[in-house]
Amino acid sequence: MAVSESISPGMIDPAIFEQLQANIDSDAQVREELRNILQRLERQGIIFYLPRLTEGDFSSIAGRTTQSLLSRAHSVPAAELHEALTAAWPSISEQGAIIKELESVASKHPYYKYNQIWTRDMQETIMAVVFFVWLVGAGEKPQGSLPTIEEVGSLLDVPINVKDRDTFHITTEEYLHVLISLIEELVGRLLTLEKLVLKFTQARLAVNSVTLGDYERPLQISKFVKDVYAGFQILNLKNDALRRRSDGIKYNVKKIEDVKCLPRTKTQAN
Repeated sequence: MAVSESISPGMIDPAIFEQLQANIDSDAQVREELRNILQRLERQGIIFYLPRLTEGDFSSIAGRTTQSLLSRAHSVPAAELHEALTAAWPSISEQGAIIKELESVASKHPYYKYNQIWTRDMQETIMAVVFFVWLVGAGEKPQGSLPTIEEVGSLLDVPINVKDRDTFHITTEEYLHVLISLIEELVGRLLTLEKLVLKFTQARLAVNSVTLGDYERPLQISKFVKDVYAGFQILNLKNDALRRRSDGIKYNVKKIEDVKCLPRTKTQAN
């Protein structure tokens, strides 16, 4: 006898599917609310990976976004960074305010059900904080230093690595992904550094420093990258994506060493 023949009329309550649809609609509403907040966060922090910009270029960009402001790091000498990037912190603070709104909504729902929706945007915001501190310092953190995950959480007023309750927070994995992104930003991961310098093509901080005549910054970046790489060597990473990305740090170490030698060679050639 077929299964369908064994089910008497009325055995399946239509309310079961009505409730399932209600659950689907509720979940979609939560996701839409989260995405609306994240769209504002993204707009505030957009245009980070830009080539060298002039003051005229910045005036044509709509809004004083964090990433456009931090992109000044690619076009000014180290001695002028603090003044040039002063306007970036209020923009980062605005991102922090949006994140507090995100926290308020996200903490009402299971963290691991929805965290993949916002993790990329959170990493970009954390990147803005870490990069800003490295460039100009913040509070007691001097220029060239790395803020800890606790310090990042304090600056954004967001809990970090929460284990005892289901709430919005910054994870260790997000912070580690940001450290790798910072190295990639400082070194330049898309083109070989020799080719960039020889063609005077400005794309990343270390390369631009050479073309600006700032030979100390590549040396500082070199030491910083090596120190972070040494730190990653201590870690036993369980996250596959994070482990694969961290494996690439050693190639960035080699690239930055090549750039460090270029100013000396060029100077000697002159």
